[in-house]
Parts: sequence; C-alpha cells; structure tokens
Amino acid sequence: MTVANKITVSRFAVTIVYFVLLGLCGHEADSTLLYIAFFLFLAAVIGDGLDGYYARKYKQETNFGRIADPFADKILICGSFVFFLAIPPLREIVPAWMVVVILAREFLVTAIRSAAESQGIPFHASGWGKIKMIVQSFVVATAVFYAAHMSHFDWATLIMRVLIWITLVVTALSGILYLIETRRIFAGKNV
Repeated sequence: MTVANKITVSRFAVTIVYFVLLGLCGHEADSTLLYIAFFLFLAAVIGDGLDGYYARKYKQETNFGRIADPFADKILICGSFVFFLAIPPLREIVPAWMVVVILAREFLVTAIRSAAESQGIPFHASGWGKIKMIVQSFVVATAVFYAAHMSHFDWATLIMRVLIWITLVVTALSGILYLIETRRIFAGKNV
C-alpha cells in the first residue's frame, strides 16, 4: 500500500465521521457539530490534494488509486449534497432537483470513464473536471460553515444561493464537455 493509497483510505474514514456528524444535524443545525464537520471536510479535501501529489511526485500511481481516489471524491461531494437536503438551513437553498443533476453528472462521468478504460483508453480528469471539483469543494465547505454560523443573515443566504447555482452550472457544463470529449474518444469504436 503506497503513501498515496493510505491517504485515500484515510479520506474514506474522515468522510464517514463527517457524514455521521452531518446526519446528527438532520433535525436541527447544531453549530458545534457543523463546525467540526467543516474541519473534517477540509481535512478530506486537503487529503485529496496530498494523495494526488504523492502519487505523481513519487510515481505511486496504482490501479487502486485510479479507482479509489475519484470514488472518494464523488462520495464526499455527492454525499454532502444529499445530507444538505436534511439540514434545516441548507434544505431551503439546495433543492432536491439540483442534487439529482449533480449526482447524474457524477454517475455519467463514472460510466464514461469505465467504458473508456475497458477499451484500454486512458480517461483522466479534464481541466473542467478539476475546476468542477474545486468549485464543489469550496461551495460544500462554505455551505457547512454557513449552516453552522451564518444562516440567520439574509446577505449570507443570498450569497449561498448564488454559490449553489454557480456549482450547478459548473457541474452541468463539465458534464456536457465530457460528453463532447466522449464522442471524440469513441469515434469509430464499437463501445
């Protein structure tokens, strides 16, 4: 098990604790639990940067890492948006249909990646995919902090709504660009 893979596995553990804390906030937004969840989320995101750094710098790229790293990212982000549907200040600004769009994009890209790699075609994250992950990570962290400390301010609610919409647009756009790239990659192939 490489250092990069150990970091990825530890991200899963941190994510589980993070989800437990979000789950405990389902009926009321407990600011202490949300504050702890905020820092756990940051730890998981920093871990994402670290595992990629170690994998590239020390040439520790493995098949496990190629599957587990994006899987950990998707669980962290998608799970966060699902839990937001149950947390009082967030369920009012994150409608279920937006969560479905975000989940659909992630499932679609995972299916495309699987199809490409089954054909021996490497399918790495695009620049838009990385931008999408940065935007989603920023907005999830901001949303958890907002739920913990800022939801009683109208201006903060407005900013949070705008950020959620930006996330939706960037997520959908990156999915559309992956579809366009898929047509190019699979042109003439029987997939």
